[in-house]
Amino acid sequence: MSTEPQAPSAMIGPALKEAASFAERTLSTLLPQPTGPQGALIEAMRAAVLAQDRGLRAFFVLQSGRLFGVDRQPLGRVCAAVECVIAACGLGAPSVGPLTLLAGEALMAEAFALLGSAEAMADPFLRAEAMARLAQCAGHAGLLGGQCAELVAGTLDAGHSLPQISRRQRMRIAALVGFCCEAGPLLAKASPSARHALSAYGQDVGLALAMAADLADPQSPTGQSVIAALGLARAEAHGTALAEQAVHHLDLFDEKADLLRAAARFAVTARE
Repeated sequence: MSTEPQAPSAMIGPALKEAASFAERTLSTLLPQPTGPQGALIEAMRAAVLAQDRGLRAFFVLQSGRLFGVDRQPLGRVCAAVECVIAACGLGAPSVGPLTLLAGEALMAEAFALLGSAEAMADPFLRAEAMARLAQCAGHAGLLGGQCAELVAGTLDAGHSLPQISRRQRMRIAALVGFCCEAGPLLAKASPSARHALSAYGQDVGLALAMAADLADPQSPTGQSVIAALGLARAEAHGTALAEQAVHHLDLFDEKADLLRAAARFAVTARE
């Protein structure tokens, strides 16, 4: 096993670029084409998804699958489903127009259609489990719940202790990152220990990504919360500690996990 830290930019840059290109090609192919009276809705769906920066999320899905030799076709559907969920959750603001709201609802439905197809996974029990896990990571216990918690904390001007901040970060970012990292062992029907290791890795990397994103925008409500609770130096140190903790979850794996190890260290400077 390789344990020496390696230059993240040298290792991660090409892999992120390739993962983003793969996800874009997959989304462009799998999403419906604008036709008929619903053409405007489909155009809005495609525009919302294809505008996203998806490199890191697709990278985690692909690398988790690579550890277990999973075919890229089902991994592509996982990537596409995750991107549909994220785009859907970003289109629900009260200020957006009715077409945008409809596009968000349609994208959420599309995510589960992508995972529920036989092309995603031949085993119907795996499909059901994957859909249940994605719903958990996207719904009230995940991304949408985290967004709500941020709104409530901002309204009350409270809830800015480290445990409270970490809980919101876990819900709005780390839960879906954890799902991406769990995709490989899930599709491969890997051992519970392997699946737990990748899930725990994803949770810690997701928290490191959330911390980095919040610190990158110190004037935002979340950035202000983090800096007020921890201070800049302590917040940066906390992100670094999370990244190193994530690396230790990969002790179960050989050098095939080296890119994931490098990605954990890259997370403290990444932008989700």
